[in-house]
Amino acid sequence: MAFVALESVSHSYAGADGALAVDGLTCAVEAGEFAAVVGPSGCGKSTLMKLATGLQFPRAGSVSVAGKKVTAPVKMAGMAFQAPTLLPWRTTAENLLLPLEIVEPYRSAMYRKRGEFRGRAEQLLASVGLGGQGTKYPWELSGGMQQRASLCRALIHEPQLLMLDEPFGALDAFTREELWCVIRDLHAARKITVILVTHDLREAVFLADRIFVMSARPGRIVVERKIELPRPRDLDITFTSDFTDIVHELRSHIVKARQ
Repeated sequence: MAFVALESVSHSYAGADGALAVDGLTCAVEAGEFAAVVGPSGCGKSTLMKLATGLQFPRAGSVSVAGKKVTAPVKMAGMAFQAPTLLPWRTTAENLLLPLEIVEPYRSAMYRKRGEFRGRAEQLLASVGLGGQGTKYPWELSGGMQQRASLCRALIHEPQLLMLDEPFGALDAFTREELWCVIRDLHAARKITVILVTHDLREAVFLADRIFVMSARPGRIVVERKIELPRPRDLDITFTSDFTDIVHELRSHIVKARQ
């Protein structure tokens, strides 16, 4: 059974009479896989993410994670968004600890194990090139550094599923590519399941094992493309003909999906 499975899912945000955001949406992501979801603007990519993590529940169809039907927010999931949303009055390390103050069993152990958890936060920061930055406040960090910290916060409770919703969309091209490599290395080291929602086809091809292309709203999966480029992938691969051919192929699917 797939680790994340959506079966014939339909959903709207305005009740039974509202326009459907997704309809007949079916996709499956295996444990440890890096999947990407692309498609036209407004096609329901972010809706898919909310359904998979229990932030929304479908009008029809079923959603399961780790073999269990999703009926509440999925605690084993970490999430990162386009905006880092770090709390400005907390240091970077304290921002990372926030999920542990909310999610059990860490919440009950926070007072007793705060030093251990703080050490975990510092190790995560070091793993993404932010060693020694834990005492700084978000406003003392660049946009790229804030997004690295946001990724660490999504990983602090050691989730089995990482959901990324346009996490690099607001960054410049060079910083974005640096963070592709950060995510690549985190996925390789931790073997967690990752679902990336993105508009950037190069990003999807560089990072993913498999890419799902969605139709225009109401969204459904119209193409499933396995990416067989060898791993580990270096940024130089983005200049090869094999890479650009896949990007152009996906672009053509999205052009059709918009019509």
